[in-house]
Amino acid sequence: TERLKSVIVLYRLRDCGVTDEGCASLASALRSNPSHLRELILSGNKLGASEVKLLSDLKDDPHYKLQTLAC
Repeated sequence: TERLKSVIVLYRLRDCGVTDEGCASLASALRSNPSHLRELILSGNKLGASEVKLLSDLKDDPHYKLQTLAC
């Protein structure tokens, strides 16, 4: 039998108009379904410090798979 390999998911949402509200919704979705998201790129969006902190907290929590966060 073959072992199942982990799926590595990368989302690049650079310069695509993600707002604070969108960032908060994304963090909420990730909290409810940790999935296999490993890398999240949000550079070039106008995000507030509190929204970035929401995502940073997920990155720092070992329950979640997020390893790279660029805001």
